[in-house]
Amino acid sequence: MNITDKKRNLFFWILQFAGWGFINFLSLLLLKNVDVKFVTYSILFGLLISISVTSIFRWYLKRSIDFESFKPKDFIKIGVSFILTCFIFGSLNYLFGYIYIKYGPSLSEEHIKMFKIYDGFWVQAINSLFLVGAWTVTYFVIKLLLKLNSNRIERLELNTNLKQAQLNTLKGQINPHFMFNSLNNIRGLMLEDVDKSREMLTKLSEMLRYSLTKNNNNAIALEEELEMVDNYINLSKIQFENRLEFAKEVQKDCLQVQIPPMIIQLLVENAAKHGISNLKDGGKINLKVDKDDTELQIQVSNTGKLYISKDSTQLGLKNIRQRLKLLYGDSAQFKLEEIANEVVANIKIPLL
Repeated sequence: MNITDKKRNLFFWILQFAGWGFINFLSLLLLKNVDVKFVTYSILFGLLISISVTSIFRWYLKRSIDFESFKPKDFIKIGVSFILTCFIFGSLNYLFGYIYIKYGPSLSEEHIKMFKIYDGFWVQAINSLFLVGAWTVTYFVIKLLLKLNSNRIERLELNTNLKQAQLNTLKGQINPHFMFNSLNNIRGLMLEDVDKSREMLTKLSEMLRYSLTKNNNNAIALEEELEMVDNYINLSKIQFENRLEFAKEVQKDCLQVQIPPMIIQLLVENAAKHGISNLKDGGKINLKVDKDDTELQIQVSNTGKLYISKDSTQLGLKNIRQRLKLLYGDSAQFKLEEIANEVVANIKIPLL
């Protein structure tokens, strides 16, 4: 089970109070004949200084260091902030000692000797470097362990969901509603144009064969996927007639780029099913594919509003996200949004 941010923060504060409390209390136990008042003040102020300074240090690290994409310059940030934290830590401890001696209760000779020991610059420097350094190492070790645990759980979840994802994809590919509608439409078309109906049957069989044979492939050429999309559009036009307009703009050098099978077809099917079918006068579906040096960009837009009913399973969209996640991790992107009376789906796939 993944540790949530709330639990992670609770875990941090528990360790902060427990760790610094133990260190401050242990340091005072090593001294003999120390009165209760002195112990109480020292522990309280020691906790306040230690927890405050290291908590600010942690806040800076979380705000300034991206642990997901660590860069060489981050070492400089960590080093500078570490030295600054040590300086503040040592200065506050020195200030506490100064205030306690000047304004606090009278001290015994033993207490005065102890404060004089900590009054030295190098003593404070070494003490600060040791304590803050130990805290920093502990912080990064725990953070690394949590990250490794998170990655392990994520891999287990992905492996566990792999078969389910493949099954869901297969269900999304072989849409019974679309298949039955196509067969009924082709049957009606036979009374008007036998040759056209024969051609549509061929396209339907090609779609079914494509769905079954390409399902286990992790990637296929974009050109093959576009053939599937064309077959789908031709079959859909029997039902929509003049209400469906389709246009595509594909760079030629993209045709052999490998993509997960069915993702464009599922986007086009989603645009027709949830977009064009709800419009009395129909609308247009646009497909655009291009690429740069690092990624392939796929955009499918359709006339209409972005509306997802409460009873919708969103199976097609889930399949797309699962396949992209399984194949590319966090490197691929998928976004669905409404822009100027159009529903726009964008997919970005890294070029490996």
